[in-house]
Amino acid sequence: MTRLIAASLVLALSCAVPARADLTDMTPAERESFRAEVKAYLLENPEVLIEAMDVLTARQAELEAQNDAALLQKHAAEIFNDPASWVGGNPEGDITVVEFTDYRCGYCRKAYDEVAELVKSDGNIRFVVKEYPILGEESLISARFAIAVRQVGGDALYDKAHDALIRMRGDPTPDTLGKLARDLGLDPASILARMDSDEVAAVIAANRALGEQLQINGTPTFVINDTMVRGYVPLDGMREIVQAQREG
Repeated sequence: MTRLIAASLVLALSCAVPARADLTDMTPAERESFRAEVKAYLLENPEVLIEAMDVLTARQAELEAQNDAALLQKHAAEIFNDPASWVGGNPEGDITVVEFTDYRCGYCRKAYDEVAELVKSDGNIRFVVKEYPILGEESLISARFAIAVRQVGGDALYDKAHDALIRMRGDPTPDTLGKLARDLGLDPASILARMDSDEVAAVIAANRALGEQLQINGTPTFVINDTMVRGYVPLDGMREIVQAQREG
């Protein structure tokens, strides 16, 4: 924030300086007088700083959006068509929503039911989940379990495991995960063994590498067609983004 205010002040000062003014041609006394006049002007017209900050924020947002669009285009195949990622919703939907998620992330849990409602109520969204454990060992264990379930039991059981893990309030211990595996109709020993396999590790490594390329530093992060949404957005906001994508 301090840097943003400083940059806004520079922008405001540049607007206040006459086009032909050159501080290097001024005497020390003239420079001091000029600075005093600028300070007085800004104190009398503080809205100039707010306007400058708004301009700077808009410029930064535009540059970030352009950078995100370039990254999404470059990595489109890995984002949207990775066979190692679960696909739900309408596989033929006109909008694809990709979520990078962490089971121990509070905002991922907050968004979970809202995203499910978005996909269900819309009916024309293809939904892709990227396991992206970045919040410690428990996150990694949970992601390994979910991926192992999918590799052993298929997409339908992964969907159930994903739901159970996002709602889980205890620790993902061998006992709790073994019970969850049994509840899913799977052999606990097989799933727990699969969690430590190279095949499971490869999925997580690929997702992390992709996240680094996309400059994803937190969860949830969404990709909605050609738009990157970093962080939790309430249901109505997500609907607005989807509608904007449809309208082009």
